[in-house]
Amino acid sequence: MSEPLNETSDAGLVVAISRYNQDALAEAYRRHAGAVFGLAKRLLAEASLAEEVVQEVFLRLWNSPDKFDPGRGSLRSYLLAQCHGRSVDLLRSETSRRRREENDLRRTAEAGYDLEREVWDLTVADHVREAIAKLPEGERQAIRLAYLGGHTYREVAELLDEPEGTVKSRIRSGLKHLRADLVAIGVNAGEEAP
Repeated sequence: MSEPLNETSDAGLVVAISRYNQDALAEAYRRHAGAVFGLAKRLLAEASLAEEVVQEVFLRLWNSPDKFDPGRGSLRSYLLAQCHGRSVDLLRSETSRRRREENDLRRTAEAGYDLEREVWDLTVADHVREAIAKLPEGERQAIRLAYLGGHTYREVAELLDEPEGTVKSRIRSGLKHLRADLVAIGVNAGEEAP
């Protein structure tokens, strides 16, 4: 190109862009980025999203300059059409995301989600874990297998290779110790969250 880029037509700039001329892209950006940004901002109502769209539109021009056909319209029209399409895509995805989040919140609320209750449950669970850790080994194993493992007394007895009566006694004794430890720290069996 013999003429300076600022005097080159838009079609000439695109030809130069197709030859990986970064200065040509910079000139196209200088000429049209304001209009592209204005449209994106009008559609998206958020400057940061509009800036992303502008960047994407010009990156597309850099990566695929052959998609611009000067016979179908001006470079500005082409860039604005690209901007419009990408902005609409962003709006749709944002609307879908918000709808999904609202549905999740609604389902959670309908399921009776209660943050205070969840915090209370986690606190009680921590206290139970600490109390179980203090139990003698035989009681701890039997309780873990029966209550956390979901095994019957008979299965626990087989797993520990102990008589069933011994296992029942250890579980009963362990539960008494657990109850005493939990009551001592202010957690009562069947107590509701504050």
